[in-house]
Amino acid sequence: MEMLVRTAIFKPASALVGSLLQAAVERIEAAYLPKPTEVYKGRETLVVQGIFGHFELQRAYYHDAKQGRGHHPADAALGLEGGYTPALAKLICLEGADEQTYLKAERHLEQTGGIAVSARQIQRVVQRVGRGAQQWQERPVKPGSCEHADVPVMYVSADGTGVPMVAEELAGRRGKQADGQAKTRQAYLGCVFTQHRIDAEGHPVRDWESTSYVSSFKPIEQFGPLLRQEAFRRGYGTAAKVVVLIDGANGLANMAKLNFSGCIQIVDFYHALEHAGVVLDALIGKTHSDYQARRGTWAERLLQDQVEALIAETRQECTGQPQALAVEEALHYFATNVSRMQYGTFRQAGYFIGSGVVEAGCKTVIGARCKQSGMFWSEPGAENVLALRCIHSSRRLDEFWKHRLNTHAARNDCLPIKHAA
Repeated sequence: MEMLVRTAIFKPASALVGSLLQAAVERIEAAYLPKPTEVYKGRETLVVQGIFGHFELQRAYYHDAKQGRGHHPADAALGLEGGYTPALAKLICLEGADEQTYLKAERHLEQTGGIAVSARQIQRVVQRVGRGAQQWQERPVKPGSCEHADVPVMYVSADGTGVPMVAEELAGRRGKQADGQAKTRQAYLGCVFTQHRIDAEGHPVRDWESTSYVSSFKPIEQFGPLLRQEAFRRGYGTAAKVVVLIDGANGLANMAKLNFSGCIQIVDFYHALEHAGVVLDALIGKTHSDYQARRGTWAERLLQDQVEALIAETRQECTGQPQALAVEEALHYFATNVSRMQYGTFRQAGYFIGSGVVEAGCKTVIGARCKQSGMFWSEPGAENVLALRCIHSSRRLDEFWKHRLNTHAARNDCLPIKHAA
């Protein structure tokens, strides 16, 4: 009965929306000033789908012979995405980017909202809007656009994870497979969050809903500046302390050095502990009766700023032993990250020493949507979906859509402002 009532209500609601938008079309076209190269070609009918159903709009069409393309002023002013209203397009993108598959998004829209949009159409809208979302993620920072000022401690973190790709995206790429081939492409995820206080036990407390994300398939050399821009949007320029949390990989360490000069770099403690296991495996083997106890000792001493002593003692222990070379290779991780592993000092200062925020983001923002069983992506397909997911997870969905609507409306400006180079 409720479904029937919903259907009955939707029909007049759709007609009302159509009538209101048609009236808006008349006002828009009456005020429109065509460009000198545009020629009026008459009116065309567009079947539009909104949240309540379908309706028709009659709107003017202009053709620009110089540009070789047409223009519907009303479509731009209303912010239509193809044949969808902005409200429905926003909902389609939210469902298409957040559900595990486009088919699940189709079913969810039908079951919860009575909205019939095919999985294929959802994919098309997501990809269309997602291109703009990725560009918006990469937008330059505007002076005075900082969201927060005078942040006591700002954290910047980044990590990479593989996304399964279609064969043509992997041609000529080397990977981790036994035959040297690749099955995935590296996607980088960066996050920025802030801290204003520590709890009663001296543990740092992340500010509620302060985490924002950026993603990209670009190389680390290009991803770093994108993450830096995000940090500036969040108040990097006025932050008292900036801490970069990474996993110790050389690429991420260099990225931090180049883009966040003077910051405090901290290697994730749990990655350090994993590598301690690698050292002990090379030294005594995982099956040794003392393996777990010694791993616990490493954890305790790392928290006491004793990484250099651990390196020296381990080298002394394996001197002249056949496993000395393997142990030295395992110790390289610690030897190159000594300054980033002063965990006792970092904890005393009230800093986080784990990069769990960005690692969880890799699972929820990237993995939950792009690494499902049987999925294979094109780079643009995955990049556009991830851009929308980052914007949503950063609680910037309304801000992005406002920008997009303004961008559409600006296409009607017959004398667009040209900024000096």
